[in-house]
Amino acid sequence: MSAQNNTALYNEKCSQILKESEIRFAGIVDKNGKLIAGGFKEGLVPHEGDETRLHSFLEFVSKASIRKEYDESLGPINYLAARRDKAVLVSFPFPITQILLLISAEPSANIENLAKKVVKIFTNVN
Repeated sequence: MSAQNNTALYNEKCSQILKESEIRFAGIVDKNGKLIAGGFKEGLVPHEGDETRLHSFLEFVSKASIRKEYDESLGPINYLAARRDKAVLVSFPFPITQILLLISAEPSANIENLAKKVVKIFTNVN
């Protein structure tokens, strides 16, 4: 599958995730923290107004999610989650392609339920 086809597929999957009411942002980020697909829910104003800080955060999450030092003893990372006052942030690494899915949701979101929905969307190959 070409990179262009992957991007189209990733955009479609992110769009499906954004249909969930509590989701604010769903994007695919490369290993350098660059957004390659997805984005904010249409009409939504991001909490983070400073684009530079958002990019720095994406880069940090990307590097943290792809780390492998505990994979042998604990298994690979399924997802990383952080609950903040204004948002829940969840990242799902795709280790083979060294990209990750980053989601931002309302603080009331149930992280486990959200993770199950994301896995279902990304494993469904319609």
